[in-house]
Formats: sequence, structure tokens, C-alpha cells
Amino acid sequence: MPARTLMVQGTASSAGKSVLVAGFCRILRQDGYRVAPYKSQNMSLNSFVTREGGEMGRAQAVQAEAAGIEPHVDMNPILLKPEMDQRSQVVLLGKPVMTTPAQEYYRHTPRLWEEAKAALGRLMAVYDAVIIEGAGSPAEINLRDREIVKMRVALEVGAPVLLVGDIDRGGVFASLVGTLALLEQAERDAIKGFVINKFRGDIALLDPGLTMLEERTGKPVLGVIPYSHDLGIAQEDSIYIPDGAPQRVEVDIAVLYLPRISNSTDFEPLQQEAGVQVRYIRRPIELGRPDLIIIPGTKSTMADLAHLREVGLAEAVLRLAGEGVPVLGICGGFQMLGRFIRDPHRVESPQEEVEGLMLLPVETIFSRGKTT
Repeated sequence: MPARTLMVQGTASSAGKSVLVAGFCRILRQDGYRVAPYKSQNMSLNSFVTREGGEMGRAQAVQAEAAGIEPHVDMNPILLKPEMDQRSQVVLLGKPVMTTPAQEYYRHTPRLWEEAKAALGRLMAVYDAVIIEGAGSPAEINLRDREIVKMRVALEVGAPVLLVGDIDRGGVFASLVGTLALLEQAERDAIKGFVINKFRGDIALLDPGLTMLEERTGKPVLGVIPYSHDLGIAQEDSIYIPDGAPQRVEVDIAVLYLPRISNSTDFEPLQQEAGVQVRYIRRPIELGRPDLIIIPGTKSTMADLAHLREVGLAEAVLRLAGEGVPVLGICGGFQMLGRFIRDPHRVESPQEEVEGLMLLPVETIFSRGKTT
């Protein structure tokens, strides 16, 4: 029999969909089911590389870990990696296939939708259950006819939908009711109940609102999830900053906040260490004299190096390096530390060559194909 499915959608980004999908995967695994996560299309610079060398969204890798299975690109067949504000690289089944401006992306979605459906079908043929994650909000009505990651997925496989609202942001009742109001009837019928996420305080104070919500919509509130601090689960596409500064600071690490920073989850283990302070630096005045400077990964090495020079951070890093402060470069950050970065095929930039920070005897040459 094909797998049973459940879809988790939210009233907005960061409502907690990724964490709840991971939770459902863990619960079902503990109950003896073979379960897998799925999200047809992700947009993130925090990517995970599978054992086979394919790239996928890090959130689905975390969910696979919760399910006790090996991450596979079928769990996230389409990954969009922004290169500029209006242009993204498209990774299909783990491999880059094109770079496209935002306005042209939807010309390709019919083909991508077929690939996404095929990947979901392969998972449903192997597992007992597939927990599906949506993206953003299903009420983005400007995209209804073109989207391939929201209600279209639920309707395609007949998945019941849980609609999640983030009460910590405020306006949770309005966002839940408003989302329902903007959906088509078939989409409203697919939503089987609400989940209130990130609740702090006395649940008794919430009860009148829950009752009114159920009466107004005819949908049950299936759960209220308490706010959890420091879950330690990798962020899908944002930087995790723990609540409050460490009680004592023994090691001060300054990470340069690049406009196109990628895989910022690399630094989350450091933030869990007692006595370690990780600061994200945007301007030279914030730098001070840390124990370590890290230049992180980036999707656009040349453009972000130009940004460091423009805001004065490159000059500040060179000064501190000359005074003995260690500087660590990861991926694109490592490339910046070298003598030159060359892009003869214009893979990343209209420039063929830029000078690096000259801190390492290294030259980087971009080739057409990427090795993960």
C-alpha cells in the first residue's frame, strides 16, 4: 500500500513547520513506522550534502535524522539557492541544472512539478508514512496557479493538512482565520485542524480564544505547542542566535555577516559551548578585538568580497590579522583569503578575476561543474 501522508502548513514563514515535521517523524519512528519527510521545493543557502554527493535542504536532512533514515534528495527534490535578490540557482534532485531570474522561474515549474511528484511517489512506495512540509503560507494567492509546494501538493495526494500559527508573533487568531478565508473550498476542506505553536504562559487564558476560533471556522484546534528554548535544530534559512549572551565569555568569535552567507549552521555547535560567544559582524565598529575571526561560506564569493571592501571590513580584518588575530575562512571565505579568485566561465560573476585578501598563497578557479 502507498504511504499515508500528512502535510504541515503555516500561516507564515518561521511558524515552526520544519520543527513540527521533525517531531512527527520522530514520534512515528518511535511508534514503529517507517516514515520519511518531504518538501517539494525549498529556498535556502543552508544546504546538506548527501552521501551520494547531492544537495538538499538542511531542514529535510534534520527531519530524516529524526526519522532514523539516511537523507536522500527525493525528500527535497527542488532546492533554490539565491545568488542575488532576484536570481537563484536551481538544484534538481541534488544537482544544479540552471540559474534563472525570479520572473522566469515559473516558466520551468511544469517540468519541475513532474519531477517533484515523481520523487514523492518514490517515497510513498517505500515508507509507511510521509510527512510533507509546505512553504511560507498557503494563502499567497498571487502564486496559486504556479506554486508547487503548498496546497497543490496536498490535493495531489489527498494529504490532510494541519495549519500552524505562531502565537509568539501575535495575531495568531487573525492569521488562521484569514488564511482559511483566502483559500478555495477544496483547499479549506483539506485543512483538518489548527496547531498553535510557540505558546508562553497559562493555557487557561487561551481557552476562550480557542473556543471562538473553532466556532468561527468549524475546524478543531488539535494542539497548543509550548515555546521551546534552544532546541538545537539547524535553521532552514536564517541564523540561529541563542536567547541572551553567555554567562561568561572565555572565547569571543566574530563571524562576518555576508549578504549571501551560506551554511551559517556551521557555527551553531560553537554557540552551544559554555563560555563561547559568537557575534555576527556587519560593520567594522562592531568587530573589536575578538579571539577569532571567521569569514563564512557564501553563494557569491566575488560579490561578498566586494561588499567587505566597500563597508571597510576587509581592511579591518587585514589589520587585525597583522596584529596576530587568527582568521579562519570556510568555503567561499577560504577563497577570499587567497591571492586571486578567477571565474573564466562567468559561473558566478560577470568579472573574470578579482584580487583576494592575500593572507594565503592560494588561487581559486571556478569550473563549470561543482564538486560537493
